[in-house]
Amino acid sequence: MCGVVGVTGNKNATEILVNGLEKLQYRGYDSAGIFVDSKKGPDYLVKATGSIADLKRKIGPEVQGTAGIGHTRWATHGGVNIENAHPQFSGDERFYLVHNGVIENFQALKDEYLQDVKFHSQTDTEVVVQLIDKFVTQDGMNTKDAFNKTLSLLGNSSYAFVLMDKEEPETLYVAKNKSPLLIGLGNGCNVVCSDSIAMLDVTHTFLEIQDGDVCVVNPDSVFVDDKDGNTVERETFEVDVDPSASDKGTYPYYMLKEIDEQPNVMRKLSARYLDLDGNPMIDPKLLSEIKDSDRIYIVGAGTSYHAGLVGKIQLEKLTGIPTEVHVASEFAYEHPILSKKPFFIFLSQSGETADSRQVLVNVNKKNLPSLTVTNVANSTLSRESTFTLLLDAGPEISVASTKAYTAQIALEAILAKAVGEYVGNQAAKDFDLKGQLALVATGMQSIVDEKAKMDQVAKDYFVDAKQAFYIGRGIDYTVSIEAALKLKEISYVHAEGFASGELKHGTIALIEEGTPVIGIITQADTAALTRSNLAETATRGAKTLSIVRKSLAKPGDTFVIPDVDEMLSPLLSVIPAQLIAYYTSLNKGLNVDLPRNLAKSVTVE
Repeated sequence: MCGVVGVTGNKNATEILVNGLEKLQYRGYDSAGIFVDSKKGPDYLVKATGSIADLKRKIGPEVQGTAGIGHTRWATHGGVNIENAHPQFSGDERFYLVHNGVIENFQALKDEYLQDVKFHSQTDTEVVVQLIDKFVTQDGMNTKDAFNKTLSLLGNSSYAFVLMDKEEPETLYVAKNKSPLLIGLGNGCNVVCSDSIAMLDVTHTFLEIQDGDVCVVNPDSVFVDDKDGNTVERETFEVDVDPSASDKGTYPYYMLKEIDEQPNVMRKLSARYLDLDGNPMIDPKLLSEIKDSDRIYIVGAGTSYHAGLVGKIQLEKLTGIPTEVHVASEFAYEHPILSKKPFFIFLSQSGETADSRQVLVNVNKKNLPSLTVTNVANSTLSRESTFTLLLDAGPEISVASTKAYTAQIALEAILAKAVGEYVGNQAAKDFDLKGQLALVATGMQSIVDEKAKMDQVAKDYFVDAKQAFYIGRGIDYTVSIEAALKLKEISYVHAEGFASGELKHGTIALIEEGTPVIGIITQADTAALTRSNLAETATRGAKTLSIVRKSLAKPGDTFVIPDVDEMLSPLLSVIPAQLIAYYTSLNKGLNVDLPRNLAKSVTVE
């Protein structure tokens, strides 16, 4: 949610800010803005509702400077308009602020400290910048002290702030709590961003900021104070990502590009985590911790939660360790009774998911071991958990996750095999995972090459549909939930995934004439049952389709996918569903990558 950028010490500040905001569009937003200043010239504030393209059209050639801040806003407090767009500014127009997060006590602060101040927006952010201005102009504080004073009043609110003072035009004041923020170290200039991808054209070297840190960033220096006010040295890290990896290239949308990248992601994961003989290369300390546990708890949100449902099946079959899967936002505040020796696995594409992080905070308070499976090195969940396994899938820009989902499932299978072998499970030892992943990669490629068929199915069945349903049993049910999510989040077709055996217990009442119902059939034990359930919907007027593993296929099946081990079947059965969702959205004329009301990285609870 939202995106933050800042730069100081570069004459191309405007270009850097706009390019950075364009790279952060994937996070979801409905307005954007920049503030640019210079020691030698005037300052400029430009804001727009809509897209970055709308903002760019308002930026004239005169909007230049050597320092500035920018923001993409996803509306929380106040509607979508110019007044509520960031940067927000103080009444005397001396201070300018961009902010990700939520100030929980903004109204109380407004009532106590700012009763005589005229506000021009409904945002919680304006309360913060007006407070800073008050402490400077009325109480005589310098900017840093006023910034610190204001931060001390915010309680446990979430924030990533970048503040500019027109009287110190090359200084950026930076602070974070719960929301992601990085400082990038450039050549003669420094930058700030909520995701490194925004500034890879400027630098690949970043400074890790921790919650409670307050930083002063100048063109040639960075000073960091911790939450206790002590000046500290924070470690730097390199982001080894080609900036072009975040470009669409010749693709019309990122989602299609990312679907097509999935076969290569499988090959990369196999090469990274399995040796030439197929033996898992996983940290023995991690394997030992999981072996010593009596229950595994997988925590995720959205698509990551769905990947966790597949991981539960893989882990239990190959390790014998009982495994539970929990929705992060529920687990954070409705704590289940834990086993005596739990082990936690956090699934998150971004590594910044706020709900999952809240669970991890509680886990760390109990000194319990944890693993983060993420696509982003040095992300918050990665830094704060005991262990990390990286998905190595490359940047995922489209809001609708595709390759991160399949990467999570593949890496869970690798982990399950590694733990299973470590505990002496024969099924794990016999499981030829390297060979299976090779089959998966080849199978994925054969499916994505059938785009014309997926396009036609979308036109014939889904573009005009009011609702649609995916059904399946066991591991196919877990894919049904994910398939339905893909369809509804980018095409706005109401879609649900159901356990097919539950249809007759109420949900079959939703079937109307012409309703698309897609059965997923990859398991021999339940194939006939799901086919029977699919037939039940057909007799009530449903337009039925099927996604079926080759060895279980029958004449008339819509999509026949290659045979792979049942534990890995979601890696193939989900691909037709991803493409159906894509082409439904495309044929309805919607923005595939940026669906309404959604954000890629959910960094507030």
